[in-house]
Amino acid sequence: MAKQPKKRKNRVLSLRFKSIAMILIAAVILSVISVTISYYVYSDSMDKHYMALSSNLAKTVASQLSAEDLERYYNEVKKIGAYDDDKYWDDEAYKAAYDAKADAIKDEKYYAMLDMLFDVKDNNDIMYLYVQKLDGDECTYIFDADRADDRCQLGTTHEVSGPTKEADHPENGIPAFITNDQYGWLCTSMEPVRDDDGNPVALVGVDISMDEIMTQRYGYLRNIIIIMSIAAVLLSALILVIINFTLVKPINLLSKAARSFVEDRDQKSKEELSAISKLNIHTGDEVETLSNSIKQMEQDINTYITNLTAVTAEKERIGAELDVATHIQSSMLPSIFPAFTDRMEFDIHATMDPAKEVGGDFYDFFMVDDNHLAIVMADVSGKGVPAALFMVIGKTLIKDHTTPGKELSTVFAEVNNILCESNSEDLFITAFEGVLDLTTGELRFVNAGHELPFIARAGGRFEVFKIHSGFVLAGMEDVRYKFGSTTLAPGDKLFQYTDGVTEATNANNELYGMERLENALNQVVNLTPSEILPAIKSDIDSFVGDAPQFDDITMLCLDFKQYKQNEEETE
Repeated sequence: MAKQPKKRKNRVLSLRFKSIAMILIAAVILSVISVTISYYVYSDSMDKHYMALSSNLAKTVASQLSAEDLERYYNEVKKIGAYDDDKYWDDEAYKAAYDAKADAIKDEKYYAMLDMLFDVKDNNDIMYLYVQKLDGDECTYIFDADRADDRCQLGTTHEVSGPTKEADHPENGIPAFITNDQYGWLCTSMEPVRDDDGNPVALVGVDISMDEIMTQRYGYLRNIIIIMSIAAVLLSALILVIINFTLVKPINLLSKAARSFVEDRDQKSKEELSAISKLNIHTGDEVETLSNSIKQMEQDINTYITNLTAVTAEKERIGAELDVATHIQSSMLPSIFPAFTDRMEFDIHATMDPAKEVGGDFYDFFMVDDNHLAIVMADVSGKGVPAALFMVIGKTLIKDHTTPGKELSTVFAEVNNILCESNSEDLFITAFEGVLDLTTGELRFVNAGHELPFIARAGGRFEVFKIHSGFVLAGMEDVRYKFGSTTLAPGDKLFQYTDGVTEATNANNELYGMERLENALNQVVNLTPSEILPAIKSDIDSFVGDAPQFDDITMLCLDFKQYKQNEEETE
């Protein structure tokens, strides 16, 4: 015996699991936001502090220097020739010669200012302190307060780079900025030394190391992450406990009681209390309101089920009766095709597809006498049983009043007055009736507000047959109707229909329309009536797609083949 495959269980995430997940996600998001903001505020305040410090120190030093002496030192050092940085460090003789020339320029004022620079540097924990003069894309060192062997000698020239190169007027000073390069984290500020006329002569550069503060900053970030993580975990646990007692547990009680609802109803007597009725939830919030609502819902469902049982039985009875009504209505319309197999003069076919179990559309065709064929196409306003009953009355009256020799305008006038006498539902009928003389091909017709038919002449195309449209039947008493006539020749076809054809609507609320119907008819103009109608219905279904059918779709096609020969000609 083959093993049955196991049913796959749908994975259901509990409310507790979802609560934990949501709380943790919220805690992580809040922690990230808090850490980010805290770190940003801390970092920003420290950066501003060091930038202000470096700027103030640079301004202080600039105020202590003599612009006249700096200009003199610069001019004198330029007289000793261009500075070659490669030779200075690689050629000892060049270095010694250049140092001798540069040192010769230095006087007591120079060394006094250099000592002042060292004092400022040592007392304020400055990493680099120097004085430069800009000269195009190069800067020339005048002072470099550095005790290292690679300090910049008076006259040393370097290419301008960084913010100094990017500034529009760097000689007026460079606002404090922070960099991270081979020298580590530095906060740099450059302030101008101005002469008595306020013109910038040189720039004082102050570089303060931020390596230690950066280390402290990373330590602060690590500590705040740890603190926030611990706080988030503790807060999440507290919230989870609260949610569990105030939300999850009561909801589980509600769920358990709801699952036992059917079992309690089937197995317990009416006197016993159900699990829902025993619920005792008092949380003072929406959960308690939900519990009370479920209790009320149980009472309403019990009442509804009792009523539904009776309603269902009644609907089943009505459904059975509607099924019988559908068969009765179908049997009232000509439904045996081919019809009139003994008549060679014409071929006729008709169909009706109701929108509901019973419809308001109807068609009919019958022999008025041996030489005349009557065709009827009509549409009752409304749908369902009232329209179907009115349809039966209208169809019967039209057929009964269509007698040999009576004009169709008189037929419709008589039928209209009878329908108006007992029309309490204010229904009306649009109708078209034609009577074809089989011996001559004359078609006499009358139209009461119905759709215009299509006629295809022998070998030609279907075209709209424009006729006078009178007032509807059962709309108003004593209406006069005008009849018309045309002549059909052998090979001519007549197509009549109800508005359910042209007003068929697709999902985009577009109507099938007269133009689309005419195009569809002309694609099948050479087919027989029994082939034309299914082709048109298929085209309508293709256009409508999955959209529901809102109205009855009824069609009739008549093909006039030949004249009826009289008995003398036959003999």
